[in-house]
Amino acid sequence: MERDHVSTNRQIWDEDAVNWIEAGERLWALETPEWGNWGVPEANVPLLPADMTGQQAIELGCGTGYVSGWMARRGAQVTAIDVSPRQLETARRLAAHHGAEITFIEGNAEDTGLPDGAFDFAISEYGAAIWCPPETWLREAWRVLRPGGQLVFLGNHPISLICSPLNGAPCDRALHRPYRDMWGADWTQVEIEPSGICFNLTTSDWMRLFAEIGFAVTGYQEVYAPDWAQGTRAAVPADWARDFPVEQVWHLAKSG
Repeated sequence: MERDHVSTNRQIWDEDAVNWIEAGERLWALETPEWGNWGVPEANVPLLPADMTGQQAIELGCGTGYVSGWMARRGAQVTAIDVSPRQLETARRLAAHHGAEITFIEGNAEDTGLPDGAFDFAISEYGAAIWCPPETWLREAWRVLRPGGQLVFLGNHPISLICSPLNGAPCDRALHRPYRDMWGADWTQVEIEPSGICFNLTTSDWMRLFAEIGFAVTGYQEVYAPDWAQGTRAAVPADWARDFPVEQVWHLAKSG
């Protein structure tokens, strides 16, 4: 892969930011979080502590900032970073509208420039979890967490990637890519709905990387589309996502 993923993804998210305003407004207004492309309820996929009072929390790749808003509502002091200035414009406006005091930073979640051990809790719903190389952003997350600090992230399940046709068409029930040595995919030149450069690993490679960096796995969830789901979201048909996991959630703790 030779393309600069940071500048490529920044440009794509800046250009697409207007299309995420409506979703951002809806999600900011929710009393109870919904997660992932299919809006799975927090009761089914719990990602946040119920009470975050006094915690220092960071969102890595915040987009329109609704996850940061949910953490602030639970009592956390929140910092949120994103590479897209246009997305941050929406995030700052919605934070002000909802009275949420959040520190927004325009920057790369792979190199935040924030102090070592500054946070108790880190999260990425998509964001860094799919748009940054795991070996880079996970090390940065480990660095900014305190010993015992938690990291939770939600991103595409590797099965959804290997079932995605090379031309960008919605995933189907055939295997289109090798699982072995998976790194992600460059979607910038595909025929159907081109987008950015995303990253993923095999399950064993995720586990190896966590151990190498110094994260202990405290939980793992595979997320399916709910029974009511219809149509296609993010190039994944609902009938496919009811039979195969479309997303995964890792719960980690910083060792040492």
